[in-house]
Amino acid sequence: MFSYSEKMFDQVYVGVDVGTGSVRAACVSSEGNILHHQTVPITVHNPAEHFYEQASQEVWQAVCHAVQNVCGELKEDQKVAGIGFDATCSLVVLDEQDQPLTIDQHTGEDKWNIVMWMDHRAAEEAEVINQNPHSVLQYVGGKVSLEMQTPKLLWLKRHLPDTWTKAGHFLDLPDFLTFRATGNATRSLCSLVCKWTYDGKKHSWDSKFLSDIGLEDLTRDDFRKIGSIVLPPGSVCGHVTAEAAQQLGVPQGTPVASSLIDAHAGALSLLTASREGPAGTLAVISGTSSCHLICSESRHDVPGVWGPYYGALLPGQWLAEAGQSATGALCDHVINTHPAANAALCNSKRAECVEALVYQLAESRGLSDPTTLTRSLHVYPDHHGNRSPLADPNMSGMVSGLTLSAGPDDLALTYLATVQALAYGTRHIVEQLRSSGHVIRSVMLCGGLAQSKLFTQTHADVLGVDVVVPQQQQLSVVRGAALLGAAAAAPGDLYTAFASFTANACSVTAPQRNHRRFHDLKYEVFKKMQADQLQYRVIMGQLSVSEA
Repeated sequence: MFSYSEKMFDQVYVGVDVGTGSVRAACVSSEGNILHHQTVPITVHNPAEHFYEQASQEVWQAVCHAVQNVCGELKEDQKVAGIGFDATCSLVVLDEQDQPLTIDQHTGEDKWNIVMWMDHRAAEEAEVINQNPHSVLQYVGGKVSLEMQTPKLLWLKRHLPDTWTKAGHFLDLPDFLTFRATGNATRSLCSLVCKWTYDGKKHSWDSKFLSDIGLEDLTRDDFRKIGSIVLPPGSVCGHVTAEAAQQLGVPQGTPVASSLIDAHAGALSLLTASREGPAGTLAVISGTSSCHLICSESRHDVPGVWGPYYGALLPGQWLAEAGQSATGALCDHVINTHPAANAALCNSKRAECVEALVYQLAESRGLSDPTTLTRSLHVYPDHHGNRSPLADPNMSGMVSGLTLSAGPDDLALTYLATVQALAYGTRHIVEQLRSSGHVIRSVMLCGGLAQSKLFTQTHADVLGVDVVVPQQQQLSVVRGAALLGAAAAAPGDLYTAFASFTANACSVTAPQRNHRRFHDLKYEVFKKMQADQLQYRVIMGQLSVSEA
């Protein structure tokens, strides 16, 4: 008989995904199959317009609760061999004792110590940084976004000097999680390259850039506050400490992988199921916002698109990252603010109900599908600014074709026009990527909107390519985090773990060709609305400060 120490175990990997409104943990088999998963909500604090904050202590408690639950489901012959984390690219501020420091200008409560990715407080600071073109900006599409960390850091220095002085660590949220698990303040190459202007090719910070924008204090002590040790995703950044082991419910000493941004973890998982491989596949992670990620062996500079980032996702690959600032959030907004919503919809699964209304309306008008219902209704969807390819946070939403109708049919039409507008936004991104040298043969989709037949079919029709959705797409991001854990458990590089995960079964939505001209004309309207809005800005810009 085997002794306990000699007993053979099935290796499993834990993935942890911290999204905008919840934490998800999963146990994943060595073949990449989800065994157990758990979701725990977390708070989004919105004290004022453009300010979105979270509490790192609450996030960590939710992580521990979720991991304990999924690991509690494991059988006796299953053992956690590695753990990986991903999270939103949000800024965590800790003092020298690793305790939360306030970033809340309105309440001053220390517990609110995370500036969320969607926080737009640093608009002025982004403009200041972009006024002096610097070589690092070529890696962010030519302009730093107010959603990135350097404008937010500059905002903190300007507006909360006490927090700035007391700060011991500034961490991206994914790196905060590995810090809590291991006690090591390493940083992930993914986060630093994509959001902090770290040079992934040279593997270094640019001291002159940081000094030029007023953040010279971050260059001291070998960049200790923002990261001295930078590791590629999936490499071992440490091992679970005794304290974290008790909190998480995993064995002490479990290897912990260097982390990924949440969208990038989703892309990693999607690419394991891609027929094309990393090259030629656009991964779209569609949640509250959407991220459009594509890898290439050669460098392509794309105006208005973040990157190219070297090694930020896969070793030796350049990554381009585009996105839409509000997708799922915009669809929810359309439903929740419409006067017919409460009367027309069931209490739960409101998006599914309104989508059913769309198809019912098409059927009532004798149409085989709903596409052409919006011939006279047009939406421009940049309600939370344009991330790509305009890189303009001041863009806003527009609607053309409003009537006095406010019933269920109007709700259905507005929702359909919004979904189509989001697809036209993706088409604009795809055109920009292709014009700069990227090849896109298919789109892989995951996230909340990937569950929508209307969303997937519309994107296939508008883009003219297959849209591929994995069977367990709603768990793609947390599966990507577990893949990092697999890489840490058997150190080599990320490709080794990538190859070991069995490709997920997928559904393929092929484009319908019968509506190509309709979508071409609607896209022409989309671009005209975009141009008109920019022209309105010029017209109104003629007002003097006193007149405004």
